[in-house]
Amino acid sequence: MEFIAPILFALVLIAGIGYFTMNIKKMIRNIKLGREVDRSDRKNERWAQMTRIALGQSKMVKRPIAGFLHIIVYVGFVIINIEVLEIIIDGLTGQHRIFAPFLGPVYDFLIATFEILAFLVLITVIIFLIRRNVMNIRRFLARELKGWPKNDANYILYFEVVLMLLFLTMNAADVAIQNGVAAGTFTSEAASHYVQAGSFPISSWITPLFDGMSFETLHIIERVCWWLHIVGILIFLNYLYWSKHLHIMLAFPNVYLAKLTPKGQFTNMEAVTKEVKMMMDPNADPFAAPEPGEEEGEPESLGAKDIFDLNQVQLLNAYTCTECGRCTSECPANITGKKLSPRKIMMDTRDRLEDVGAIINKNGKFEDDGKTLLNDYITTEELWACTTCNACVEACPIGIDPLSIIMDMRRYLVLENSAAPNELNITMGNIENNGAPWPYNQMDRLNWANE
Repeated sequence: MEFIAPILFALVLIAGIGYFTMNIKKMIRNIKLGREVDRSDRKNERWAQMTRIALGQSKMVKRPIAGFLHIIVYVGFVIINIEVLEIIIDGLTGQHRIFAPFLGPVYDFLIATFEILAFLVLITVIIFLIRRNVMNIRRFLARELKGWPKNDANYILYFEVVLMLLFLTMNAADVAIQNGVAAGTFTSEAASHYVQAGSFPISSWITPLFDGMSFETLHIIERVCWWLHIVGILIFLNYLYWSKHLHIMLAFPNVYLAKLTPKGQFTNMEAVTKEVKMMMDPNADPFAAPEPGEEEGEPESLGAKDIFDLNQVQLLNAYTCTECGRCTSECPANITGKKLSPRKIMMDTRDRLEDVGAIINKNGKFEDDGKTLLNDYITTEELWACTTCNACVEACPIGIDPLSIIMDMRRYLVLENSAAPNELNITMGNIENNGAPWPYNQMDRLNWANE
């Protein structure tokens, strides 16, 4: 009978990690639907950027209160999960606090640290719940956060509250049993597993609630909390794929792969550059065979109409978006009441990516559903409201670039559909005819010097 619990635990662990792995593979497949982009340059700068921004949270603290609270949850999440390693080993071997005999006083220090962090995380998460649901903070009231996005943010906070309470209650029952064993009250073989181990500065305040309880009752409480805690962690892990909190894992590669060029520098499109060079070369043959290494076939789309036209880093950006709204709160177009919300651009891109992925899951390949990212998810009104100021890119704490998606979709509208706003068409006409955005005759352009 003593082998049943480890076997059951192993099955639960394999199922949880297996389902998570399956979903991550789907996500990677979806990201690979985008165009390949080379971000293998300047590796030292990329590692430094990832260390500073993703690991060091340097951009989070630009808003000190929210940044400080986030760092508590971030550090707590990372360090408390070290104990998950012990829980897994205990579950697979049928032992209890297997590291305690080897670490001695260090183990006491670690458990005390875990408890203090768990308590701080619990308080911080409650503050986050109040900020999101009681305080009328503008960036949490936007139209794109209605329904599932708001519920998702709350669900994850509820999860964290429950996990921290289970952790502390489990330890409190453990302390009560340890005290009973030390006092000679509990003498059964099952109680002998609960040797004096660990330091419990927080859960020891809960332990008096268990005074007078039998070992059997305390053992049930401790085991139920233990099982719910580890199963809750596995549920949390698998919920991440459906949640904005996927950034817990994706923030690091996302920051590493972020552009290192100046934010105001836009990329040239190879297809357009090639056309311009051909037009400027009087000896160029437009019907010549492609150069060695070039592929024949349909020319690539100029700009982006759907997720297939975006690059893989842009699609990674969409999955990494935390929906924090810092980008939208800094956007001058949004502040002045226009429809554009950089956060919504990223959420819409992810929604389209997931919808395409669902079609692939169902049919084994993508079959046209009559929809595209442009128009069906993101409107032209949103795209043309952008001032290209880069405020959204600068504000993002994990290196997401909504502007690149906006610009690629605007390029498609102009180059493929000739669908620019009238004001822009006039400007481009002036540049074509006069060599300047203004409606002056070229012969009069230097008249200002005569004044």
